[in-house]
Amino acid sequence: MNPDVAADIKDLSTTLEGIESVMGLDELRAKIAELEAEAAKPNLWDDVEYAQKISSQLVHRQAELRKITDLRQRVEDLEVLYELSEDEGDQAGLDEADGERKRLKKELDALEVRTLLSGDYDEREAVVTVRAEAGGIDAADFAEMLMRMYVRWAERHEYPVEVYDTSYAEEAGVKQATFRINAPYAYGTLSVEQGTHRLVRISPFDNQGRRQTSFAGVEVLPVVEETDHVEIPEKDIRVDVFRSSGPGGQSVNTTDSAVRITHAPTGIVVSCQNEKSQLQNKAAALRVLQSKLLARKKEEERAELNALKDSGSSWGNQMRSYVLHPYQMVKDLRTEFEVGNPDAVLDGQIDGFLEAGIRWRRQQDG
Repeated sequence: MNPDVAADIKDLSTTLEGIESVMGLDELRAKIAELEAEAAKPNLWDDVEYAQKISSQLVHRQAELRKITDLRQRVEDLEVLYELSEDEGDQAGLDEADGERKRLKKELDALEVRTLLSGDYDEREAVVTVRAEAGGIDAADFAEMLMRMYVRWAERHEYPVEVYDTSYAEEAGVKQATFRINAPYAYGTLSVEQGTHRLVRISPFDNQGRRQTSFAGVEVLPVVEETDHVEIPEKDIRVDVFRSSGPGGQSVNTTDSAVRITHAPTGIVVSCQNEKSQLQNKAAALRVLQSKLLARKKEEERAELNALKDSGSSWGNQMRSYVLHPYQMVKDLRTEFEVGNPDAVLDGQIDGFLEAGIRWRRQQDG
């Protein structure tokens, strides 16, 4: 076998060994067994929300184990494929092996990024809020484009998405939207998206066809779990109910089932209008409020310990530009990672940006 190819295969195997070690295959198998036992309980679906959580965790952890064992088999098969092709003088077989080697390297690089997610809440699911900022109707349209981008990203990975609240703008787009991505490590992965995103294009809403710059903000929070002890006394909140509305302000509900919760001590306001009942909407809104309070508590703790050094990930810091005119480019301003196909990025192909962001953050944390 070509010495360079042999060395490359050895590197692939070593990289995979590192991933297997960090991800802890024995612990992963034990967790799957635990979840399977829980999922087999006859009364599991008495609590639908808990049952869905167990089912989701089981599916994703089984997929993780399957992916790692499949990669191990492919690395081992690769060496055999090269040897057989060389022995038989099969050029087509060698070309196929070269292609598989490139695919394996790309997949292992992406999986290796997961091992960099070791923060307190990185393995949690994520609550994402996208908000229109400066730029009027173009900003609202851009916010909706970003929401679709994250939903498409989740769909590409087969991650369930649960929309909590959508506040539509008058003419087009959204003022603000909050949704949850139900997948392990969704928070750690998407937290590098937090900040201000900038769009430059010829405005479709300007009858003179002028170039417009608009901005949208992205906030990413970890989903709160029972162990977090984020208690919210009833006296600290005001609950208002209202009628759900759709695009253009039209009513989509005949009852006042939408819920808005105001947290008096902090002034934080959250709302939910996408569930069927007022009770469900209140429960969902409380979960979002808990996530926001948990994030605030974490920030305060970090500030006390470290005077909160600026790592470029806070809400409000400009972190990515999407240029559609006069040229086509999406560029991350922190990592310098860029792609010349904005349509693909806005259709959810953002894994390259996520991987670069996670590696960059790890370097910043030193």
